[in-house]
Amino acid sequence: IGKPLGRGKFGNVYMAREKASGVVVALKVIFKKQIEKHNVLSQLKDEIEIQTRLRHPGVLRMYGYFHDEKRVYLVLELAPGGELFKRLQSEKRFGEAQTGKWVTQLASALQCVHANKVIHRDIKPENLLLDGNSELKIADFGWSTVAKDKRQTFCGTLDYLAPEMLTHGVYDFRVDVWALGILMYECLVGSPPFEVPDSVEETHKAIQEGPITYPPELSMGISSSAKDLIKKLLAKKPEDRPSLEEVLAHPFLAPHVSEA
Repeated sequence: IGKPLGRGKFGNVYMAREKASGVVVALKVIFKKQIEKHNVLSQLKDEIEIQTRLRHPGVLRMYGYFHDEKRVYLVLELAPGGELFKRLQSEKRFGEAQTGKWVTQLASALQCVHANKVIHRDIKPENLLLDGNSELKIADFGWSTVAKDKRQTFCGTLDYLAPEMLTHGVYDFRVDVWALGILMYECLVGSPPFEVPDSVEETHKAIQEGPITYPPELSMGISSSAKDLIKKLLAKKPEDRPSLEEVLAHPFLAPHVSEA
């Protein structure tokens, strides 16, 4: 076990090497006391089951897990590029070519996730990692769930919550399509579209009713094609949002789909 890579609510992540093969991995160490304290055992079991099963270049691999008296250890693919969140913090925002590449990779990965009857429910920059070539990978499946028709559990991160999760609380896989739109906007602008600082209530209202606006100093620099895709992804009614196939066929993403 080598240097620490990050700290989480329930434990820490370290760089590690598997002795027999010499393969370098990330080791997520979770304290059992924290699991009990926060009553997240079933959530952890779901995370392990889901992430071990999913096989896609855009989904961080979980190679296995083991545990001792005090801790659970998850053996994960190493993503040396770190969190997209940290990259966004340092660069403030990204250009359309880079954003288009990542949105394409994320949409493709979500196709695999949804095909396996899984809703991620917490797509955000903190849960997306970059490998050594800056390729995007969905990393955290702690809020994911196996879809049993419509869900009613309230979870996720405020800025990325879809309107239907705030109104009647009944939703399906299309909440991930909404989050894809929020992420695309945040990559291009540097902040989420409906965030009202210091007011949860106003943020809720903006998500449910607010229009999509762009800062005047940036608006001219964002193409009509990018704005069109964001508008489609952030349709207030889930039935109005495009399928992931339609997303990948959008003109804004066409150059990146051919690269994939």
